[in-house]
Amino acid sequence: MSSHIHQLQLLQQNLQNILLQKQQLQAQLTEIDSALGNLQGTEKVYKILGHLMISASKENISQELEEKKETFTLRLKNFITQEGKLKKGMEELQKEVIKELGSKKNG
Repeated sequence: MSSHIHQLQLLQQNLQNILLQKQQLQAQLTEIDSALGNLQGTEKVYKILGHLMISASKENISQELEEKKETFTLRLKNFITQEGKLKKGMEELQKEVIKELGSKKNG
């Protein structure tokens, strides 16, 4: 019984980590979308490298942002899949714990 509760706690911690990472990715995707939108209305583009801000090609920056967006979107989908699996596992464990508690009360 206590092993089920321990497993449930671990699943809960994993779920919280995934939700946090998912939230961070969503924020980064929002920033990328905003940057891509801002690129449309400007002629000069600058890129920050270390402590320097240098002039950059609008097309190159746009391509970099699109590639980042694609990567982050794939990672987000992966986190959503993991989240679903963890939630399902937690539900199954919760049912087992409840079932075990019920049998101990009656027994």
